[in-house]
Amino acid sequence: MRVYTVHHRRRRAADQLVLIKEGFCWPAFLFNFLWALWHRLWLVALLLLALSSASGVLLGLAGLDPVSEAAVSIGLAAVVGYIANDLRRWTLGRRGYSQETVVTGADMDTALHRFLDGMVPWERGPSS
Repeated sequence: MRVYTVHHRRRRAADQLVLIKEGFCWPAFLFNFLWALWHRLWLVALLLLALSSASGVLLGLAGLDPVSEAAVSIGLAAVVGYIANDLRRWTLGRRGYSQETVVTGADMDTALHRFLDGMVPWERGPSS
């Protein structure tokens, strides 16, 4: 079972729900800057680009051997992988989403169905 946080934003036309998985994010570990752009995390992408550039310059100035440079780069990528989903939650909060609850499921669709099944009728809004 995977654990997801459910984020909700009420809009004029419809409600918007976003589920974010808890835990390590492999795409962010492997493609951190591109991952941030894919999820429209503009400020996070800018910070990741600055961090990557600064670490590259500092590692070059330190004169480390290639193995040490690779170890530091992998370590930074691992940190990004661990905090990536928290950065998504932070950005959603800045965009007006509220964290509703935590839900589990075998995959994201199952977790979403479990969340929607658990809602009481008066929380779903007017029916059409």
